[in-house]
Amino acid sequence: PHVAMGGKKILELPYMDRSRVAVWGWSGGGSSTLHLMFRYPEIFQTGISIAAVTNLLYYDNIYTERYMGLPSENPEGYKLGSAINYAKDLKGNLLVIHGTGDDNVHYSNAESLVNELVKHNKTFSFIAYPNRSHSMAEGEGTWEHLSKLYTNFLRQHCPPGGK
Repeated sequence: PHVAMGGKKILELPYMDRSRVAVWGWSGGGSSTLHLMFRYPEIFQTGISIAAVTNLLYYDNIYTERYMGLPSENPEGYKLGSAINYAKDLKGNLLVIHGTGDDNVHYSNAESLVNELVKHNKTFSFIAYPNRSHSMAEGEGTWEHLSKLYTNFLRQHCPPGGK
């Protein structure tokens, strides 16, 4: 919520173009991007989420339980903290990217999110990079392709230029 509140303050500036506010993130930042897109569509119209945890129940239990406790002891916290539970509220332009070989944030996170977005008839863009890990460092041309992909997405939905 603090990022959203910062976004609201920035939008008060007279030179801000409310139609071109984008957010992007990778891993935890990708999860935050999803939350911001789903829960604060009045602020963020475009988002790029890479290798995101979409459901806290799918993530590394040693890490997650250190902060959240056991799912059986904190079901509401796990529900509120999982972006997938807000996917039905997508209103903007979303690009979801995930490597199928991600051994940190398993690919099932992306698949579950895609299913949830489709269930609610949401339009979005999705690309899977075969056998790429969490860093997407594998495969000739991957970084160049990824960079071009999200640059083009931003240009399409947040074209450069003055207000």
